[in-house]
Amino acid sequence: MPIRYDADLARFEAACTVEDALPLAEWLEGTEAPRVDLSGCTDLHTALLQLLLAVRPAVTAGPEDAFLACWVGPVLGAPATLPPIGP
Repeated sequence: MPIRYDADLARFEAACTVEDALPLAEWLEGTEAPRVDLSGCTDLHTALLQLLLAVRPAVTAGPEDAFLACWVGPVLGAPATLPPIGP
């Protein structure tokens, strides 16, 4: 399962697909102070990104995947996992 749910923490692992959107939406709706760990995520479907942008759960760990760390992590307010690009 690409997303593991604990009491208030969802851990994204490997490729997270559109099939994970409904369970994520239900978990986000039913969790008082949701947190997400994106460190193991290698691919994030846009439906999941839209849910995360709408709800804005706390991001405890940003993605380690270079593309996601560069483009998705900052939009979600994830802690930096890579050094900044540029001078």
